Amino acid sequence: MATLATVRPARDLSKEQGVTGLRAALNILDKWQASSEQACRILRISRSTYTRARQRDPAWSVGLDTDQLQRISMVLNIHAALRLLFDNPDNVYGFPAMANHNAFFNGRAPLEIMAQGDMISLYETYRRIDALRGAQW
Repeated sequence: MATLATVRPARDLSKEQGVTGLRAALNILDKWQASSEQACRILRISRSTYTRARQRDPAWSVGLDTDQLQRISMVLNIHAALRLLFDNPDNVYGFPAMANHNAFFNGRAPLEIMAQGDMISLYETYRRIDALRGAQW
């Protein structure tokens, strides 16, 4: 009989999968013109983790917690929503850095809101962008 401590939820990812997701999220953030400081705040990672992930060492590994994995997922989902909204790569990658005058953003860029570092700002940014496409998956 498995004890609670030995049961692993299906949503858990391997370290390799976490690193792959982290690198994908960092590539997207780079294309969104996020600074290293913004990327670290959005993903809640240290500067050393950021630097090591960018080096592409195939042997490097890092343990990511549930919050960090959720943040990676949110960045990937925002990117997916933008790809559905826009055909032009300049818009897909430029939109997060553009000033937005909708009520939630109040003239700030989505990237600026996400870089506040809290999960609510990241999630609410995703919700607003996702709503632009009418939530039509």
